[in-house]
Amino acid sequence: MTKINENYLNLQGSYLFAEVAKRTAAYKAANLTQEVISLGIGDVSQPLVPAVVDAMKKACDEMGQPGTFRGYGPYEGYDFLRKAIAKYDYQARGVNIAEDEIFVSDGAKSDVANFQELFSVHSRVALQDPVYPVYLDTNVMAGRSGRFENGQFKNIIYLPCTSENNFSPDLPQEHADLVYLCSPNNPTGSVMSREELKKWVDWALEHKAVILYDSAYEAFIREENVPHSIFEVEGAEKCAVEFRSFSKTAGFTGTRCAYCVVPKALEIYDDLGNAHKANALWMRRQSTKFNGVPYIIQRGAEAVYSEEGLRQTKEIIDGYLANARVIYSALKETGLEVFGGQNAPYIWLKTPQGMNSWQFFDYMLEKLQIVGTPGSGFGHSGEGYFRLTAFNTAELTQKAAQRILNLK
Repeated sequence: MTKINENYLNLQGSYLFAEVAKRTAAYKAANLTQEVISLGIGDVSQPLVPAVVDAMKKACDEMGQPGTFRGYGPYEGYDFLRKAIAKYDYQARGVNIAEDEIFVSDGAKSDVANFQELFSVHSRVALQDPVYPVYLDTNVMAGRSGRFENGQFKNIIYLPCTSENNFSPDLPQEHADLVYLCSPNNPTGSVMSREELKKWVDWALEHKAVILYDSAYEAFIREENVPHSIFEVEGAEKCAVEFRSFSKTAGFTGTRCAYCVVPKALEIYDDLGNAHKANALWMRRQSTKFNGVPYIIQRGAEAVYSEEGLRQTKEIIDGYLANARVIYSALKETGLEVFGGQNAPYIWLKTPQGMNSWQFFDYMLEKLQIVGTPGSGFGHSGEGYFRLTAFNTAELTQKAAQRILNLK
């Protein structure tokens, strides 16, 4: 009799976005003449920019010639891309990150999900609530969560993020080994200041904890005083890993390329208290379970950092931020309490008239033909909130905004 990993039985219900898709499909099937506008799942609507496409075409031609064909690439990514990442994303901001601290992957979701493998099953996990579901679910799968009771997992430390604390988590009041932080935040759209990050870095150093820092949306930051990387804070290289993605920055949701930064100064410990380099452990994991991102894709990612690539991708991001302002303004005009949308592609709002999150989802779909994401799907503290995204086209975003005004 073959037995399953029973930790999977602790997973709660359907994956959030699968349930959103299921309900949306059912509505469309029953209402064939209605135009449904999606402001829900965070896929992009704009195509890859010309600089990226040209680089990929050139790389395709190389792969078709004996003299330039490439087979398996480096597990950690090609030097040309890692050099560009180190130069433009870190060294240009005065952050001393070296090429051999950068690991190219097929997605930040994969990296965030897989990195927990480096840590003991007995590690205590703290995460923001509401939270991107992958942080929680992968730790449930690994067996760190304990039983699910009264809407939460017994062994997970939840850090509530609500309007009352400006969506900024307080430090844990009990010991934690791993802390997941996300800024700009998915789903709330909030950002962490340098002072807030310094507080977390100091805490992690004191407790020998590790911060798993998701900055996949850093390219949307427009305020000068908001850090783009946790490594802008002194000491973070000794206690943090950072995850980034080309998905929302450059439209790679269907092309798949991301990276994580694992500083050589970061150490984690065995049961005897002996220190081990996280960088070496992650390299060992990747070389065992991952064959790297295709050469063609990495050449496309490298082109993001060209003069034309930087200009073209910035224009795309500026367009999404303009969409965010349109949605934010329409919601505010209706009198709703609205957050985010300033340095992030996500708009977070309180549901009106005592509706819970899924009731408001149904209302938006049935009355306005707009798809969003229920806040409760992101955790206990997300109940009574709702997420909209800015990733649709400008035309459909404007149309959605006009429908939102009917909420008045």
